[in-house]
Amino acid sequence: MTPEVPPSTELNDSFYRTVLDTIPIPVFVIDHDVTILDLNASAAGLIGIDKSTAYRRRGGDVLHCLHATDVPDGCGRGPACRECDIRNSVTKCLEGKTIIRKRVNLQVMRDATHIDMQVLMTVSPLPDSGERLALLVIEDITEINALQSLIPICMKCKKVRDNQQHWKSMDDYFHEHAGVDFSHGLCPVYIKEVYP
Repeated sequence: MTPEVPPSTELNDSFYRTVLDTIPIPVFVIDHDVTILDLNASAAGLIGIDKSTAYRRRGGDVLHCLHATDVPDGCGRGPACRECDIRNSVTKCLEGKTIIRKRVNLQVMRDATHIDMQVLMTVSPLPDSGERLALLVIEDITEINALQSLIPICMKCKKVRDNQQHWKSMDDYFHEHAGVDFSHGLCPVYIKEVYP
């Protein structure tokens, strides 16, 4: 039996890049200090900057964490960083060589606007990497959480009450909160009533 010849390093690198960029969820390869060593195309879309700009920068700096500018040294160095779910999960993951998956609230700045994002974060150690590296996967579940919460609706007119106690049409409410627009038609029962 002839031993298999391992594929060339070039093929491995090309395959790795293709697989990483094909994943439709933001994936970062990070070290113990949450420094980004690699990222996929989806992650570059999430952070809104070119991949090369993200390399060797800490996650909070690149994700535009609200607390990354608390101190001049940036992500991981301010008082709020001691409570950072991502940073603490990375440490726990790498120490215990275990996968951590949890819902996390991210406070980020986008175009000078404070945004609260709900994300499902997964941190997984990368075995046999020679270094203490992990995969950080961030799935934005903000819209899903908003849609899963109870929405108060009038049982007669079907208007929706928002957090400011204003009653809005269902169309306006979903447009404002989920970016969803409706098209309208008539169901078979109502069409007979309107057009006998």
